[in-house]
Amino acid sequence: MKDTKLAVLIDGDNIPAKYIKEMMEEITKYGTPTIKRIYGDWTKPYLAKWKNILLENAINPIQQYSYTTGKNATDSAMIIDAMDILYSEKVNGFCLVSSDSDFTKLAMRLREAGVVVYGIGEKKTPDPFIVACDKFIYLEILKKDTEKKDGKEKSDKSNLDKITPKTIRLLRNSVDDAASEDGWAFLGDVGSLILKKQPNFDSRNFGFSKLTPLFNSLKQFEIDEREHTSGKFKLIYVRNK
Repeated sequence: MKDTKLAVLIDGDNIPAKYIKEMMEEITKYGTPTIKRIYGDWTKPYLAKWKNILLENAINPIQQYSYTTGKNATDSAMIIDAMDILYSEKVNGFCLVSSDSDFTKLAMRLREAGVVVYGIGEKKTPDPFIVACDKFIYLEILKKDTEKKDGKEKSDKSNLDKITPKTIRLLRNSVDDAASEDGWAFLGDVGSLILKKQPNFDSRNFGFSKLTPLFNSLKQFEIDEREHTSGKFKLIYVRNK
């Protein structure tokens, strides 16, 4: 949704600065980042890499001193800020950038309030935080996606080998659930349903930039392109074979 106003809250303690460019580009696909904040103890040397790129990306650094060891003060500050922003009603979506399961309850609470929650983190992110979000995006995939952009879709065997029987089951069941009586399902509806079942599902995890080429590469499905009534674009439908 392009008209979604997003609050982007970054846990500086466990997100590497090297992902910033790809991350901010990805976020703009889901809405307009109107609030951008990063949390951490800026007196610590490990956050030095972040300092150089904050101004370039208009991200506001929030200082949070580590008063005690073993307790993550950054998490607490980020959670309190998120609730303040929620009640201000300035945004209708949140982007929580962290690989930390401590934000699981926050994501659940924000969704209960009726706002959309996108999670972004590394592949080490625990499942509870992933499933608490509407959609979860892996940072490693964004980096790879940028590095291999050569204008061509690769559907080689190594990509298909990543697709497990469990993934095929998820796809087949989602097509069935979204299909009309003739068995055909609009691909947009299938994609939405898959995300509800598995928020970290992303065709890029399997080497495909979009859902259409992913389905096209699998022998278990057939694709049908139909002309929209306006004649300006095509609608993609999928059916289980």
